Amino acid sequence: MSLKVYNTLHGKKEEFVPLNEGKVGMYVCGPTVYDTSHIGHARSVIVFDTIFRWLMELKYEVRYVRNFTDVDDKIIKKSNETGEDCIAITEKYIDEFHNEMDALNVLRPSVEPKATEHIQHIIDFIQMLIGKGKAYHVEGGDVYFSINSFKDYGKLSGRNLEDMKAGARIAVDEKKKNPFDFVLWKPAKPGEPFWESPWGNGRPGWHIECSAMSYEYLGQGFDIHGGGKDLIFPHHENEIAQSEAAFGRQFVKYWIHNGFVDINNEKMSKSLDNFTMIKEVLAIYSSEVIRMFLLSKHYRSPIDYTEDSMREVSLGLDRIYAFLERLEKAGIKVDESKKGELWNDFSKAMNDDFNSAKALASIFEVVKKGNKLLDDTNDAPDEGTLKILSLSYNDIKATSNILGMFSLDPQSYFKAKKDKGVADMAIDPDEIEDLIRQRTEARKNKDFSKSDEIRDHLKARNIILEDGPEGTTWRFE
Repeated sequence: MSLKVYNTLHGKKEEFVPLNEGKVGMYVCGPTVYDTSHIGHARSVIVFDTIFRWLMELKYEVRYVRNFTDVDDKIIKKSNETGEDCIAITEKYIDEFHNEMDALNVLRPSVEPKATEHIQHIIDFIQMLIGKGKAYHVEGGDVYFSINSFKDYGKLSGRNLEDMKAGARIAVDEKKKNPFDFVLWKPAKPGEPFWESPWGNGRPGWHIECSAMSYEYLGQGFDIHGGGKDLIFPHHENEIAQSEAAFGRQFVKYWIHNGFVDINNEKMSKSLDNFTMIKEVLAIYSSEVIRMFLLSKHYRSPIDYTEDSMREVSLGLDRIYAFLERLEKAGIKVDESKKGELWNDFSKAMNDDFNSAKALASIFEVVKKGNKLLDDTNDAPDEGTLKILSLSYNDIKATSNILGMFSLDPQSYFKAKKDKGVADMAIDPDEIEDLIRQRTEARKNKDFSKSDEIRDHLKARNIILEDGPEGTTWRFE
């Protein structure tokens, strides 16, 4: 089955055929580094990390570019508020972002360019647009892109320029030829960072940096451009206008946009004070729980972050690791050279517009079937069952390379969960161990009523006790 990708540009799924056989160029808009990243940023990064991994699994040579916007009004505002240098601010949050993404098992892109390191590329790009009559310089130092010079403006977002003009409420700027012309270069105000340019000291606008950097690393046209749905307009629409006006050819073949993360059925917003930061989530949940949550819905759909949804995902991950633990105890080994039914179903899901939700569902179905096989054979499977279970084990481990999960051995996974305190389930491991000691004492005293009461109490909290020659251990159901 060939890979199909939903292309925002045409509003439908299309067969993926890269511009150059066997190679893929992919550019994804990264963060503006003026503050701590939130769970919405994590979704975009993990979605495109999974896409990156799947493309490599399909044997494409992928050049993946994700930028940092490190010069921006928000950064300057933060600097003015704190008295901290802009460079110190951006470096601090780039380091924080890298640490958080490493903790989430995100692969580093091929290139991570910063806007401030490509000022000359940006100036050259602007000069090219001016030379072609697509941009203009006005008194005071501003340079604007001329919307009227690009007849296809609005083709990504589906917006009509005339309708936009009719419904617009925008401040009149008499320097602009058209109210919707957008800035490519702006003059620096006193105390702001600036760079020398043919139009005076200033700094680039937001949109131009991505056109200049994608050109530098991927050429005049490339395969995939991604980001959150909030970037479709105006950012990506303006990128198309700039780049296609400059080179007279299609800028990007496939546009991919991920949906938003809501918090308790509300959109994240400063007015609601419900921004949930990545570091806050990492303090509570493991990286694998977070990845599974963010991949549990199709990337184009919205996803709602709640305590209940995270608890459900956490229990689901426990079920998978508990199954892997049963396989290990049954003496089943991994043979990476073989693939089974799960891998086929997983691949079909991923080739259908990177449908991670359906891919995860196929894993849970195999876990369900595998547990039944082990139950039916009392964890002592015959040769035919062993073969089926071995393929299941192989396939789950193979999916881990794509999803960034299931990489731990089960014992380490459950130990880490105990050590973390399992905050997502409001369970104190010390309390559980104390209850196990009470149960052990009750059994010694032949107080089986109390022993059963403790077991049932823990089972109601999704905790399973397992008695063995070395004592009693516990795990999540």
